[in-house]
Amino acid sequence: MLEGRALLSFVTALTCLSFLLIGYDNGLMGGLVNTKGWKHQFDTPRSTMVGLIVAIYEVGCFLGSIATSIWGERLGRLKSIGVGVVIMILGAALQACAYHRSHLIIARIVSGVGMGFINSTAPVLMAEFAPQATRGIYVCAQLSTLNFGIFLVYWIDYGFSKSHETWAWRVPTILQCIFLIPMGILLMIIPESPRWLARHDRREESLAVLTRLYKGKMTPSEVQALHSDIVKTAALEEAIGAGSWKDLLVEDEIKSRRRLLIACSVQAFQQLGGINAIIYYAATLFKESIGFDDNMAALMSGFLQTWFFVASFIPWVLIDRIGRRPLLLSMIFVMACVFTIQCGLIYQVQHKTAVEHACGIAAAAMLFVYQGAFTIGFQATVWVYPSEILPLRLRQRGSSLSTASNWIINFAVVMFTPPSISNIGWRTYIIFAVLNFSFLPVIYWFYPETMGKQLEDMDRLFADQPGEFERDSPSAGKQGAIEHVEDVDV
Repeated sequence: MLEGRALLSFVTALTCLSFLLIGYDNGLMGGLVNTKGWKHQFDTPRSTMVGLIVAIYEVGCFLGSIATSIWGERLGRLKSIGVGVVIMILGAALQACAYHRSHLIIARIVSGVGMGFINSTAPVLMAEFAPQATRGIYVCAQLSTLNFGIFLVYWIDYGFSKSHETWAWRVPTILQCIFLIPMGILLMIIPESPRWLARHDRREESLAVLTRLYKGKMTPSEVQALHSDIVKTAALEEAIGAGSWKDLLVEDEIKSRRRLLIACSVQAFQQLGGINAIIYYAATLFKESIGFDDNMAALMSGFLQTWFFVASFIPWVLIDRIGRRPLLLSMIFVMACVFTIQCGLIYQVQHKTAVEHACGIAAAAMLFVYQGAFTIGFQATVWVYPSEILPLRLRQRGSSLSTASNWIINFAVVMFTPPSISNIGWRTYIIFAVLNFSFLPVIYWFYPETMGKQLEDMDRLFADQPGEFERDSPSAGKQGAIEHVEDVDV
């Protein structure tokens, strides 16, 4: 039976694989849509159709997230992920054997539905298992594997790009099953989340999982105190109705509606910031915006995603030292500045001025700066923040809804990027610059800091009368019990 560090490692492995799949599919189509075998199979689709084929995956993810918001809390964390794994295996097989555009579009929707189940649940599972003091590091591990997935698939695509045969894009598509099968095995090994068990009146099982998780780190009395705090918080949330569908439209005593809006907005901001416009269409940007040939565009895309993976290790040492807010604010400012500079550089390239070549090199460098800033600030925070800030009763439903907002905005961005580049060229970057600048005041005024707080402390942070949510035993656990949390205005 898994205990202590081994148990936490297996949970981390499961959630990391789920994020690797996100990265793999994010990078998959970006490398395939410019290959001759793919174009020949699907009759060289125009930019609008390419956008639809790539972006329709996000519609599936949106539908899967919405489905999880309805049934996920009833299923539990593990079963929700399990449903997603089965659907994604089916979707990968359908994509790999596609011969017509309609077939491919349906297959990508199916695969997306599976990802919606997985993606909206895995961050919740990790947040409910991870120690409060180092919770951000575990999320950084997930994001490093996400970026590894992008890095890996871009080089796989590049390796197959020389071939004109259809198997050159079918093989990379089916390879994602290599990661799905181990996820199914891990689901049979690890236990259900202790907080979900406590929420569903399976308190003895919840205590047993907590005892296994903190074996050697906390005394039995400290584990019991932490368990009592979780149970008490769940009971208080149930008493005030936090988390029911009808209560999402009204503000309760622990600001559930406000917390849901914060969770949804940070996910939407991530996509509106333009990251997937770059990840999905890196080769297109290098080719059409900057002017590289096909081979150089594919090669530079691979180098860009390699840097994205390497840079993802930087927030490992920052997120639980500096905090979520400082990383978000500083790096989004950098992202906004990059897009502002990019406008001028791409203008020079597209109008073939005397400094066209130098500006093309600088524009390529700006993409590296942008992705570094994104992974240090936005990416390292956006997946941990909703799971941290949401109430226990709303955590699965709220995480699903926030993830749904991520995917539907992602769909819009990925859908309009190719025609935008084709029609308005360098002006596309103005849109993303303005959007990034607009996020800064919202985050500054409305996003509280969550670093180092137990998940149950979030109710104390937002509660009108935080005394109701105080721990019965302030010494509960060596993980850093917070005896009193000020009632802050957020």
